[in-house]
Amino acid sequence: MSGRIVLGANQYGKAEVRLVRITRDPSTGSGSGGRHEIEDLNVTSQLRGDFEACHTQGDNSQVVATDSQKNTVYAFAKQHGIGSPEQFLLTLGRHFVDAYPWVSGGRWEAEQYAWKRIPVDGQPHDHAFVRTGQETRTAVVQIDGDTTHVVAGLTDCTVLKSTGSEFHGFPRDQYTTLAETTDRILATSVTAWWRYTSTDLDFNALYDGIRDTLLATFASLHSYALQQTLFEMGKAALEAFPDVAEIKFSMPNKHHFLVDLEPFGLDNPNEVFFAADRPYGLIQATVEREGATPAPAAWATIPGFC
Repeated sequence: MSGRIVLGANQYGKAEVRLVRITRDPSTGSGSGGRHEIEDLNVTSQLRGDFEACHTQGDNSQVVATDSQKNTVYAFAKQHGIGSPEQFLLTLGRHFVDAYPWVSGGRWEAEQYAWKRIPVDGQPHDHAFVRTGQETRTAVVQIDGDTTHVVAGLTDCTVLKSTGSEFHGFPRDQYTTLAETTDRILATSVTAWWRYTSTDLDFNALYDGIRDTLLATFASLHSYALQQTLFEMGKAALEAFPDVAEIKFSMPNKHHFLVDLEPFGLDNPNEVFFAADRPYGLIQATVEREGATPAPAAWATIPGFC
């Protein structure tokens, strides 16, 4: 194969800008004391546009330095606040596209880490927090000219049901050793991404509602397979939130195997288990509205999903 060597798709920027924003009650000033709010993000900014000369000729005249992108993250946290990771990323993205004519779009991503107030004498402290580990909130904004996509989600959300789960009726052949069961532990670590249909939304309220719906469905559904649970979680979220176009899941099956205690003369009626970390079943699927217009560009840089 012959032909001229040319530059293909590209993007660049500053990755994993660690940002903590403390918002103080204005009545207490900037000193110690008073009630504070904390927002903790990991932000990545990547620009797309006319950067061919930099790559092919070393001409940096249109390169917005990655250090400038980092500084913009911090300055915007002060000037505009955060509010929600989605809105903060939209503000960042629109700034770069509007400020630099050769920037046609880009990708802005954030992870948000949750904190809760430390209780003291039964009351939540005004400015002391403990990091919570229930899940990490995620968001990606992509801009391409006049088109903007907002995809949000969560990861590392580990959940477990100690009953209410079965698995049986699967094909058996000479390599099948797994026993069928009508009562098992069902555990997984949920990674979910959902695509919004608009950029003018209450992203915080939507995130809380979607997360709670996903978890409530996992808890209440009598499961015959993790695949069924995944689908019902997505279905419940789409039915409850019309601003969501589709939702993608990646859910490993965190296997818990019953320990054989017979060698020790002990019964084990589903009480003692071995939690295996690998290998594991990996279930991935998209739950979507029938007939909805697909948006592959929204998912182009979110790997690991079908």
